[in-house]
Amino acid sequence: MPELQLDGLVGPTHNYAGLSLGNLAATSNAGAVSAPRAAALQGIAKMRLVHALGAPQGLLLPHDRPNLGLLRAMGFAGDDRQVIAAAANEDPQLLAAAWSASSMWTANAATVSPAADTMDGRTHLTVANLATMPHRAQEWPGTLAQLRLAFADSRHFAVHGPVPASFGDEGAANHMRLAPAHDAPGVEVFVYGVNQGGRFPARQHPRASMAVARRHGVRHAIMAPQADAAIEAGAFHNDVVAVANGTVLFAHEQAFADRQDLLDRLDRQVPGFCLVEAPADEVSLEEAVSSYLFNAALVTVEDGMALVLPQEARDNPRVWRWLQRVQQDDGNPIQHLHVRDLRESMRNGGGPACLRLRVQLTDEEVAAVDPRFLLDKDRFDRLEALIERWWPETIAPADLGNPDLMQQCRAARAALLDLLGIAPAELGES
Repeated sequence: MPELQLDGLVGPTHNYAGLSLGNLAATSNAGAVSAPRAAALQGIAKMRLVHALGAPQGLLLPHDRPNLGLLRAMGFAGDDRQVIAAAANEDPQLLAAAWSASSMWTANAATVSPAADTMDGRTHLTVANLATMPHRAQEWPGTLAQLRLAFADSRHFAVHGPVPASFGDEGAANHMRLAPAHDAPGVEVFVYGVNQGGRFPARQHPRASMAVARRHGVRHAIMAPQADAAIEAGAFHNDVVAVANGTVLFAHEQAFADRQDLLDRLDRQVPGFCLVEAPADEVSLEEAVSSYLFNAALVTVEDGMALVLPQEARDNPRVWRWLQRVQQDDGNPIQHLHVRDLRESMRNGGGPACLRLRVQLTDEEVAAVDPRFLLDKDRFDRLEALIERWWPETIAPADLGNPDLMQQCRAARAALLDLLGIAPAELGES
């Protein structure tokens, strides 16, 4: 049974505005000059690797940015150029939110429960409301439109709107699935945060997680609290400190508040459960967060599993030594370490796992996905050529008030839709 990887294509408006409280990489790079073209090409290179490893690869599209609808709803009036100029003068942070390319991190696009886990035997997807952060809360309508287009076949898929915004839901970044095989019934772990009195917000509300499990009709669900210490260290999502694939939980020792209870339940409920855990005295929480060691993409390959890691994981000697021991240990299936340069995404706070949404499907279900969202070698080549031609080379903070940049980014996205054969009206856009 294949696992479709849906990566977010980095949009032409990729910039460093530092909008995400608790995301240490994003806030520490606020105000730096970004490189949208390089960022998108780095993302494509990562998709090519995963495709070469044998996984079906697709993409979700960057949203229409800047979001002038948001700015007009906030009282800015006039034609498009006047709206941009006024927002740049009066509220630069709101303007930066309107430009945000954060939909590239599709681990936050939705939560997915495959057909093998659900009561009605269909794959269920609930779009995330991302209510905690204003720059992300604007994403769900555009994401929902794409998911409903890509997974339109109701015989196989059910696509749900967001959980009410009173209960923050951040999607698959706080969801893990463990099972003996992709097509076998599994256990879904919904990780939520509390962090009472902490510096940083806990973005996943427990009621949101429970609501998604109910909507999807998940047969075997576990609700697991994230450790406050992990959130305080900068693990704003669970996928910064833990990821699962097949029977493997790959995690930091301090990822979960009730660690032993979770491990005991997984050991009872997942045949062949395998824990690959970094002890805190070998890899600190701070090192895990700065290297995005656990934000690796853990992928099933022909002879076991492979980790797709950011360059930052290899650059940290302690992290890399531990990873090499994991690779050499015959007691787990992780046999391959693949390192890729994703520095543009990493500097904005998202690594390999942030960039992809995993959808475990049968061959018949893969065939039911709208093919315009799927990639092959020819599509990779054409996307790279399009990005080289249309994506801005750099964006500085002051550029966000430039109407000419707005026009360039709009033209770039229009060229992308044309290449894929997707009409704006199909996404609810004029």
